[in-house]
Amino acid sequence: MSAFLTDLFQSIFTPGPTPALLVATNVAFACLQTILFLLLIGTYSIHFVILSVLSAGLWGSINWFVAELKAAEAREAEKKRLQELVGAGDDSETEAETVIDTEDTGFASKEVEVVERRGGAKDRGRGLGSSKSELSTEDEWERVSENEKDK
Repeated sequence: MSAFLTDLFQSIFTPGPTPALLVATNVAFACLQTILFLLLIGTYSIHFVILSVLSAGLWGSINWFVAELKAAEAREAEKKRLQELVGAGDDSETEAETVIDTEDTGFASKEVEVVERRGGAKDRGRGLGSSKSELSTEDEWERVSENEKDK
């Protein structure tokens, strides 16, 4: 019993669901359901039925979540094992991997198209002053109005 309590205490500081924590959780929910059933028999109150249903839902969802975590860990372990197998059979000395996505996402293409630059943005303030902050929008409007007068 002391070994179980020691494992339970250590499982608090271990990430993920540990076997000791799962056993303790299931025992606690089983005791709670038993107490709620005894209180239902003793009082005939609908409240204990509702609490029992809520408790059963929480108990089931915790166990479902743990099962999903274990399944995800198994998938990750399988991926890692496959990557090691593929990496072990490769004799090339390159470190780059080619990833081919076979999942159909509905997009027509996953390639990036390179667009050529046809012209840069004009830097309008470099020749007139030492910095762009010296030029204001008022100066720009004055130049526009002067250009209109010239026409």
